[in-house]
Amino acid sequence: MSTVRTRFAPSPTGYLHVGGARTALFSFLYAKSHKGQFVIRIEDTDVERSTKSSEEGLLDDLKWLGFSWEEGPDVGGEYGPYRQSERIELYQKYAQKLIDEGSAYFVYAEADDIEKLREKMISRSQTPHYTRKMLEGLTSPEKIKLYKKSGKRPAVYFSIERKDRILKDLVKGDIHFGADSVGDFAILRSNGLPTYNFAVVVDDALMKITHVIRGDDHLSNTVKQIALYDALGFETPKFAHLSTILGPDHTRLSKRHGSTSVAEYRKRGILPQAMVNYLALLGWSHPQLKEIMDMDELIKKFSLERVSKNPAIYDEKKLLWMNGQYIRKLSDEELYKLSKPFIVPTFLSESEYVSSRKWATLALSSVKNEIDELSQLPEKLEVYTKTPEMNHNLKESLKKQGFLVTYKNLKDLYESIDNWTSKSIISVTQKVVKNSKIKPGDFYHSLRKILTGKDSGPDLVTLIFLLGRENVVSRLKQFLED
Repeated sequence: MSTVRTRFAPSPTGYLHVGGARTALFSFLYAKSHKGQFVIRIEDTDVERSTKSSEEGLLDDLKWLGFSWEEGPDVGGEYGPYRQSERIELYQKYAQKLIDEGSAYFVYAEADDIEKLREKMISRSQTPHYTRKMLEGLTSPEKIKLYKKSGKRPAVYFSIERKDRILKDLVKGDIHFGADSVGDFAILRSNGLPTYNFAVVVDDALMKITHVIRGDDHLSNTVKQIALYDALGFETPKFAHLSTILGPDHTRLSKRHGSTSVAEYRKRGILPQAMVNYLALLGWSHPQLKEIMDMDELIKKFSLERVSKNPAIYDEKKLLWMNGQYIRKLSDEELYKLSKPFIVPTFLSESEYVSSRKWATLALSSVKNEIDELSQLPEKLEVYTKTPEMNHNLKESLKKQGFLVTYKNLKDLYESIDNWTSKSIISVTQKVVKNSKIKPGDFYHSLRKILTGKDSGPDLVTLIFLLGRENVVSRLKQFLED
C-alpha cells in the first residue's frame, strides 16, 4: 500500500474558520493514524483578496492547534512549491496539454457575454451547462482577430465528456453523477491564472495526494475534478466529504451563532487541546464514545468509518464545558504561563505579574474551577482587588442577631496575627466560630459576603490568605464602621 498523503489547502483571504479547522484536523488525523504524511498548500490565486498576513495567521492557528506537517510553504518539500501563485507555469503547461489533445479550447468571449448566455438559458428553464459550440459561438471570427491583434488572451475551457460517473466516497458512500450534471467549464482565466477546479487537480496529482478530505460543499466540484483526472491521465485520489457544520438552530454555522474563527477562540482563552477535542467530535465519535481525548488518542482511534453522514451541530456551550475540564487539568505553573495575555495589563502590569509570581500563581489556581475560558480571569480575580460595596441588609441582619461583635473579634484577632499563613488563619477563625453563637455555615457565608460581596468564589481560607492581613482587616473594619 502506498503512503497515505493528505492535505489541507486554505485560501489566505481571511481567518481559519472552525469548519476549516475541523477539515484540517480530520485530514491530519487520517494521515497520522496511517503513519502517513500531512501537507499544507496555500491556494492564493485570488490575487486581489489573498494576503501574506492572512497566510501567516492561518499557519499560526494550525500550529497552535497542535498540527505539524511534513511539507508546506514554510518547510518546503519534494513536491513544492506549496503556494499556487508560485506554480502558474505548471497549470499553463497542463492546460496546453489538454488543448493539444483536443480536450480544452480557447474562448474569446467577454465575461458579460457568458453571463448573458447563462441568464438566457435560465430564462428558458435550461440548466446553464455550456457546450463548446455555445461558447465558441459567442464571438465572431472578426472579433477573435481583433482580440488577438489587441493582445487580449482568451480563457481556456475544458470540454467535459458527457457520461455517468460514480464517486465512491469514503464517508457518504456511492454518489452518482449523471451525464448531464455538468457542462464545459473554465480551467484558465484570460489573465492566465487557473480556476480552482483545475489548480487543485494538478496540485493534488503532482503532490501525490492519496486522500482528499474536505467539506461536502465541494461535492459539486468533484465531478469536474474526476473528469480532469481522467483527461490528464492522473490517478484519482480517494475522496471523503464531510457533512456541513450547522448552528444550534440547524442553519449553516455563521457569525450570528457567535465566534466562528479559531483566532477568536484563542483570544477568548480556549485551550488548543480543548478546541481539537471538540472539533474531533463534530461528525466523528470514539469507538467507546469517550468525550475527553488528547491528540495521541485521537490519532490512535480515528477512522473515516466512524464519521457521520449527517450534519454536525455546533454547540459552543459544549466547547466551553470541555475547555473548563481542560483548564482544571492544568498545573498551577501551566495556568500561570497561559494566563499572562489575559492578566497583563488588565489586572496586573508586566512587572507586577513577574514580581508577584507566587501570589499570582496561587490566585489563578484559586479561581480556575470557576472559569470556562481564560478571558474570564480578570473578572474572577476582582475578589482580590475590588473592595465590595457595603451590604446594608447583611449588616442589619447581623446586628439584629447580635453577631456584629463576633466579626469585630475576628478583625482584632486577624490584626494580631504575626505570621499570616493558612494555618494561623484557620486557627484564629475556628476559635472565633467556636466562641460565637453563629452556625459555622452561616458564619463562613457571611464572612465571604463581607470580604467579597459574593455568595461563592475561591476557597475561603485561600481567599483570606491571598487578600493579605491588611486588606482583610480593612474590609472588615469598613463593614463594621460604615
